[in-house]
Amino acid sequence: MTTIALQVNRRAVELPAEPRTSLADFVRDKLDLTGTHLGCEHGVCGACTVLLDGVPARSCITYAAACDGADVTTIEGLDEDEITTELRAAFTREHALQCGYCTPGMLVSARDLVLRLPDADERQIRIGLSGNLCRCTGYVGIVRAVQSVIEARRARNIAPVADGGRTGLGPVGSGRAASGRSEPRPAQQALAAASENIAAGSIPDFTPATVLDQRFTLPHPPAKVFALFDDIVGIASCLPGVSLTSPPKPERVEGLIRVRLGPIAAAFEGAARVERDPATLSGRIVGIGTDQRSHSATQGEIRYRLLPLDGGAATAVELSIGYALTGMLAQVGRPGLVRDLARRLVADFAANLDRHMSGASSGQVAPAELSFWSIASDVLRARLARLFHRAFGRDGAE
Repeated sequence: MTTIALQVNRRAVELPAEPRTSLADFVRDKLDLTGTHLGCEHGVCGACTVLLDGVPARSCITYAAACDGADVTTIEGLDEDEITTELRAAFTREHALQCGYCTPGMLVSARDLVLRLPDADERQIRIGLSGNLCRCTGYVGIVRAVQSVIEARRARNIAPVADGGRTGLGPVGSGRAASGRSEPRPAQQALAAASENIAAGSIPDFTPATVLDQRFTLPHPPAKVFALFDDIVGIASCLPGVSLTSPPKPERVEGLIRVRLGPIAAAFEGAARVERDPATLSGRIVGIGTDQRSHSATQGEIRYRLLPLDGGAATAVELSIGYALTGMLAQVGRPGLVRDLARRLVADFAANLDRHMSGASSGQVAPAELSFWSIASDVLRARLARLFHRAFGRDGAE
């Protein structure tokens, strides 16, 4: 698998793909941009035409890996484009579409003609569109539509763009392979830096990209809870998906966090340092980890403070969870879902702590793998229940 970084419809995308994956399959299967149609898959029919660095290209015969670092625009990215808006109106007016299968690629190619042709010459338009086949043979309406847009724009003194913005000869995107990657991508840099820090035994401070505050109570005295937080093996057994890979040391802990998000499985291997302040019954755990399979890296910290309740018979645990995630897994995070997941995870952690301190647990109390899929299902059911209650609760009470 090769990690490919693109700018697709003005959005940064970084995803893995097989080296043989075409750009058409990449945008359709991985980004769900199905407006790019596949017809012949031999670069003949033009249904798959997209803009690659602003120039029309056959995406079915273009390898996605060869476009690394390129700016790709599919038909979905032209929704607010001025020329494409005029072309859509003209296609409707001139009855230039029938089944519509060729239309996305036809619009992309027609936009290029409107951009660069000096006048609405029918012969030049037909030559320019010769690489886009219409299976319904609607060429007369298509040519009239393109002609009308060119005429209208030139009448408004909108001058053509020489060569349509092309800056070099040769196939579209051919300069990508020659130029290579002059600088590592941000995700690559983060992954490399995290791996180096882990190997060197360094756990650096960082500024979290996201901070979540949580609070729960335990029916145990603060001193007893604080003592458990010093028991790294015991704490690890209560954290879903966490396992230690070596005996913990006072200054360093090494472990593994297994995560499954739907079909995506990751195992973040890394290390953490533990800081404690007995005077304030507070502490901090700072960690760093990498998952080589998904090319993802994460940094995280947990700050905790223990407050006495019920005259010291119980404890309020205040948590501040901060993290930063880069790589493929960062693509799937949504703030609202992450907050819900964090609440559920903290609830599981609190229940495991209570069982552990009550002596009701034996061995590992946390699941071997943290499954966001099952937790997300519970979160979805809870959200639906809240919506149902808001919608029908008042009527049911009357």
